[in-house]
Amino acid sequence: MKSVFFLVMTAFLFMSCTQETASIKINVSFSESVSEESLDGRLLLMLSTNDKNEPRFQINSGLNTQHVYGMNVDELAAGTSATFDESIFGYPTESLSGLPPGEYYVQALLHTYETFNLSTGHKVKLPMDNGEGQQWNRSPGNLYSVPVKVMIDPKKNSEIDIVMDQKIPEIKPAEDTEWIKHVKVKSEKLSEFWGRDIYLGANVLLPKGFDEHPEAKYPLMIFHGHFPADFSGFRTTPPDPELEPDYSERFKMKGYNIIQQQEAYDFYQRWISEEFPRFLIIEIQHPTPYYDDSYAVNSANQGPYGDAITYELIPAIEEQFRGQGESWSRFLYGGSTGGWEALAVQVMYPDFYNGCFAACPDPIDFRAYCLTNLYEDKNAYYYNSEHRKMEVPARRDYLGNVSNTLRSVNHLELVLGDKSRSGQQWDIWEATYSPQGEDGYPERIWDKYTGEINRDIANYWKENYDLRYIMERDWDKVGEKLRGKIHIYCGDMDNYYLNNAVYLMEDFLESTTDPYYEGEVAYGDRAEHCWNGDPENPNSITRLRYNSMYVPKIIKRIEESAPKGADLTSWRYK
Repeated sequence: MKSVFFLVMTAFLFMSCTQETASIKINVSFSESVSEESLDGRLLLMLSTNDKNEPRFQINSGLNTQHVYGMNVDELAAGTSATFDESIFGYPTESLSGLPPGEYYVQALLHTYETFNLSTGHKVKLPMDNGEGQQWNRSPGNLYSVPVKVMIDPKKNSEIDIVMDQKIPEIKPAEDTEWIKHVKVKSEKLSEFWGRDIYLGANVLLPKGFDEHPEAKYPLMIFHGHFPADFSGFRTTPPDPELEPDYSERFKMKGYNIIQQQEAYDFYQRWISEEFPRFLIIEIQHPTPYYDDSYAVNSANQGPYGDAITYELIPAIEEQFRGQGESWSRFLYGGSTGGWEALAVQVMYPDFYNGCFAACPDPIDFRAYCLTNLYEDKNAYYYNSEHRKMEVPARRDYLGNVSNTLRSVNHLELVLGDKSRSGQQWDIWEATYSPQGEDGYPERIWDKYTGEINRDIANYWKENYDLRYIMERDWDKVGEKLRGKIHIYCGDMDNYYLNNAVYLMEDFLESTTDPYYEGEVAYGDRAEHCWNGDPENPNSITRLRYNSMYVPKIIKRIEESAPKGADLTSWRYK
């Protein structure tokens, strides 16, 4: 019996080993109608199980994401195919062989790269922003295909050809109005670093009576945050009565688009009222090849954006629009990315600005880099355990329900672009905070696939960008300069666990006595991202009131800190 069983099993294994393995091949090319030149970039293949939207608009880090696979291409010529097979890494299913059999809507997109000859001597290939704020699925010049419906069964051999014959068109720049002006300034500092002309931009909101009061010089409010195509939250007419109410999944609210228009119109009414002080407000445009903004600080990989904004852009705006041009008159504010930027810029340029209002800031203490301690943890994706493998969460709601993990969101980024080129959140932190590698790209804080942390890189981050550590280390030098200027707000159920770093920052600030920081740290009870200091209204409303909610505190700060002889009257007309 044993010999028969042995012969049967041997025959079965032989047949299994010699049987041809099924394979999936999806060949992607582009036609000469969209480009006659050979192109570099990140080639993305997307597969969706529904036709609610194009697959390129259904890729995200949430529970409703569709499938995406990515590879680099160099000098890909028209008519030449790049092939996706089971070996190409994907998200959320790592290999095409793991896809459930069924019908899929398939689409390809080439996120085009350009070559930069950096002043450091490195040559790198990166996606230039083209006016959209570094969004791979709608960046002008990117090539894509029309979605096609196909049947895929990983257990059967199949070969599919996809041709990209569409190109995303250019974006029409925003036009000036009576109230809003658009400025672009060539940065000599950034142009030297990148080896080509680099411009900084700003959307400028003018105060009432700007033309009628040529003698007035204005304080400046600087809003930091993600790329603003135009000045947001300002509308001179009531809500459109024909507007179809939408549904906000984030706030579980119908008609949120109407609420947004109403809030924008209400702000306009406050802005032109006799009681509202006359300010200049600007929203800065500083997208980089790594993200929709630079994080507003000097960086080994992105160049001297901090100096360029502070010493080139801000003075140019103040000169053109009659700003006071004095440190007592400049204030920083923003939320999330903008919250980190507002605090970082105030800390790194303490003499140039007179206060920051940082709401729900990105991690300001890397012992709480969301849920990772960069200085003690060995792995970012998994909790330390001898016998269990438990993933670290990345996002929750106010009840604690988890919708994503750190490993998952980083794997999505790895598909969208290697070498920190995804244009997403964790990669921009890396591009901003890390030293430059030998290949010219950012050094990895951790292995993007496994999550293993590089302690040497973590120490570099600590010395250069851990805001709590820097403030504590240098308080004897900057404490007096920052006294009364630090205001931080965060919900205690922030979706991305950003409140944990705020707690650590508060511990330091409240323990300082020489001098005491004389600022403010406040929390919103059960408030999610991005709570900004108003305990009376929900996030859905307060996030629309950034441009007016800190004004009373700014006025109070000016009255308390402006030097003798400062112009406190020319801009206080009715």
